Amino acid sequence: MTLADYLALSGPAPDATLHYGAAPSQYAELFLPAGKGPFPVAVLVHGGCWTKEFGGITQLRNMAGALTARGIAVWNVEYRRVDEAGGGYPGTYQDMNAALDLLARTAREHPLDLDRLVAVGHSAGGQLVQWLAARPRIPATSPLYQAHPVPVPVRQVVSLGGLADLRRETALLKTSCGRDVAELAGTPSAARPDVFSDTNAGDLMPNGSRTILVTGALDTISPPRVAHDFAARARAAGDAADVVILPGASHYDEVAATSGAWPRVLRAIETALGIADDR
Repeated sequence: MTLADYLALSGPAPDATLHYGAAPSQYAELFLPAGKGPFPVAVLVHGGCWTKEFGGITQLRNMAGALTARGIAVWNVEYRRVDEAGGGYPGTYQDMNAALDLLARTAREHPLDLDRLVAVGHSAGGQLVQWLAARPRIPATSPLYQAHPVPVPVRQVVSLGGLADLRRETALLKTSCGRDVAELAGTPSAARPDVFSDTNAGDLMPNGSRTILVTGALDTISPPRVAHDFAARARAAGDAADVVILPGASHYDEVAATSGAWPRVLRAIETALGIADDR
């Protein structure tokens, strides 16, 4: 699949759209399967190089529809990006926190089983979901810190062509997305000399998570090497990580329920939820 194929992806309308802030991009979409539940939950976080230019939440409705057909509820998250007011550091990360806080409140009114939850992120979204899993390691002095335990802990992650390691992949972020680290991690200060101390999942391990890194063999935005390198660092730190390479797949096949790669992506998600062997 090409970028144009990806941008053309669509899916069903959500059952509800809920706002966690006043900005236009501060909302999430809830998709509910048929039946009574309670349903396992997939939190979807779109990519797009942290900008508005390359689509996002609309395209992930394609995946959301396929997951709800499998009995999985979906929380499809929009957020402020670096080219929106308040986006970047710390706003984008604060949006992730707020979106999960809203999910916790939403689960009081809908049949959602938050004990069976996986965060699934594509590309830039891969960085954000791996950061969500790493929140327990964020220093209390950070503006991104949440009192522990966080309302919705993320212990299972599926990263689809994720660009998670801001410290070690600085050059790739520039060549693949045109992003400077300062846009995503802020600038150093006396109070925060290391900008990766609260933004980089690679620096916030071990955090008790399990990550399945799924990457297309033909992915040039986040090549397979990136997945293997992050998995090796996670394992060395004491966290669980597996790599799945999708034969013949590009960066965009990774998120399309219409692609030949979808069965393996779906299996990774269901494995993370502990339901793959039940079907």
